[in-house]
Amino acid sequence: MANAKAGVHGGAAGAGQGPAAHPRGARQELTGVVTSARMQKTIVVKVTRTVQHPLYQRVVRKSKKYYAHDETGEARAGDTVCIVSTRPLSKLKRWRLKEVIAQTARHTA
Repeated sequence: MANAKAGVHGGAAGAGQGPAAHPRGARQELTGVVTSARMQKTIVVKVTRTVQHPLYQRVVRKSKKYYAHDETGEARAGDTVCIVSTRPLSKLKRWRLKEVIAQTARHTA
């Protein structure tokens, strides 16, 4: 029984296969506006998309809020950013900041 199990799950035959054997798919990317950057290393990004209403055929804007990891703290509220999917980092964070696309005017006072 132990040999049959090892054969099914790879066992010795599967040894030697590195990460190249199972390449990752392309990570999901979203673009949105930062609504909050008050947490440590976390930003809240509002992503707006347009969908057609199933009954009335009118184009409707729908928005969703994503919590994203910002390691360096470079994003500020109002910035347009690109976020990519990643492994779960906390209860709510499954996204990570890829780049800041456009910055809002900074007040230097």
